[in-house]
Amino acid sequence: MNLKPSFLDRRANTQRIPHDDFQAAENLSMELLKFLPRYAERPIIFVCIGTDRSTGDSLGPLVGSLLEEKDLSSFHVYGTLDEPIHAVNLNERLQEITVKHHDPYLIGIDACLGRMKNVGVIQVGDGPVKPGAGVNKELPAVGNIHITGIVNVSGFMEFFVLQNTRLNLVMKMAKTIANGIYQASILHTKGRLQELTQQEQKKTN
Repeated sequence: MNLKPSFLDRRANTQRIPHDDFQAAENLSMELLKFLPRYAERPIIFVCIGTDRSTGDSLGPLVGSLLEEKDLSSFHVYGTLDEPIHAVNLNERLQEITVKHHDPYLIGIDACLGRMKNVGVIQVGDGPVKPGAGVNKELPAVGNIHITGIVNVSGFMEFFVLQNTRLNLVMKMAKTIANGIYQASILHTKGRLQELTQQEQKKTN
């Protein structure tokens, strides 16, 4: 949980998408594809951060579990309800990822708190998420880019706020994020196949 989203808010290259917008998943997919590296360059890894011990902080592992049920041929997913990535094991799991994947391109997914008017908004932008920033925990920043969901209001008794965040909202946001990533995966796979086809055509010409 990134409890201090203000440093994300100041970034010029961060897009905000209301989770209940009619085209939220499609818009998230398009924003995500703007950031991803070319099709054959680097493995793309989604690092879904959070814990199911806190309703508000369960966004990341919910997204991870929903993605695990889908066929993401282009992407890799770490952090699910069964195997969450949280403050205790974050360093260990990041090391595991760098061992398994050469030069990975990381997308950090996390919940955050924000202003009342922004609750329910999904943010996609350049740069990492900083887990534990609001609770003075020294945790590594995660991601070449980030996807964050504002699940509740910041400013007072954050842990109490997290525990009393509605699961209904978090689940809806998680589904929107997972659907957007799935659509991006389909388009990314098509682009990769087109690139490979073009390469083969050049060889035969």
